[in-house]
Amino acid sequence: MVVLATLAMATALTLEPGEPNSFDAPPAGSAEISVLTYNVRGLPWPIAHGRAEALRKIGEELAFLRSQGRQPDVVLIQEGFRDEIAGLVKASGYRYWAQGPDRSERPPAGAADPEPGRPALGEGWGKLTNGGLHVLSDAPITEVLNVAYRSCAGLDCLANKGAMLVRLAFPDIPVEVDVVNTHMNSRRAARAPAERTLQAHNLQTEELYAFINRARAQDAPLLIGGDFNVRNAPDRYYHKASARPFAVVSEFCSQTLEAGCGASENSEGQPAWLRSQDLQAFGGGGQVEVRPVRAQAVFTQQERLRFSDHDGYLVRYRLTWNPQTLPPAPSRALEVRPQFGKWGVKVSWKY
Repeated sequence: MVVLATLAMATALTLEPGEPNSFDAPPAGSAEISVLTYNVRGLPWPIAHGRAEALRKIGEELAFLRSQGRQPDVVLIQEGFRDEIAGLVKASGYRYWAQGPDRSERPPAGAADPEPGRPALGEGWGKLTNGGLHVLSDAPITEVLNVAYRSCAGLDCLANKGAMLVRLAFPDIPVEVDVVNTHMNSRRAARAPAERTLQAHNLQTEELYAFINRARAQDAPLLIGGDFNVRNAPDRYYHKASARPFAVVSEFCSQTLEAGCGASENSEGQPAWLRSQDLQAFGGGGQVEVRPVRAQAVFTQQERLRFSDHDGYLVRYRLTWNPQTLPPAPSRALEVRPQFGKWGVKVSWKY
């Protein structure tokens, strides 16, 4: 088992960026986890240029939040293709870092092939880069599972897009937590016909469901984030929605009165889950219940911290369990073997 890590040490429980220290301490049998999903637009040259400084600033801003005890517990990055991602991670101070899928990862057997048709620009050229997915965590990463999507359309086929699942061992939660990061096929940016990008996206949705059902631990809480590329695209968002192994945060929040959890519609009546490319989702596991309690956009134009063409999307989750039936988290002794490489410090361990 291999993960990537920076050398900085983890710190205490965090608060949302920009929020005062007003949260009550969680009651016995509960804990809170904050997750940031962020497409950082770390595209390679010549597709994007001048991104090195923006990526550096993202790392510095995460470090600033850490200095105030307000850093997200988990950060999910998409479009992290550039070498400067290593500098972002090191500056941010997160101890654990995982990446996937890599350029050589191949789809599992049995995944659906897209219907034949005239290839669009970029299709059939091979994978020029990895999936651009990264997970940063203050809690130890105990396992990493990746999947490369078989389906793709247009220029998106040049990246090995897919999903990754990391298993996290939080010291104050009695079970490990499964966290999934994904990036799905774009529309106009793929430079392919709309019907072809829709077909690829819908097939990727099915591949994502299959991966989650196959990879997740059934008794583990499940948190999901990523760039789903569903803004103003109900035909993408609702594809096989009844089969989802998770609940989307913005949809859940539209049905609850939880303060700060999120609004349901804008002035034009558009639901919140169709107003952004970026989504988070969740699912309970065994004896642990999961519920989002706060959601907000960060690194926005209004804050003058918009370092990408996406805002960051931060969600705080509350996990609850019965301490009388679920024993405390076991102590974990890690056997660490560091190896220095291109992406930081590779660390493998055994329990």
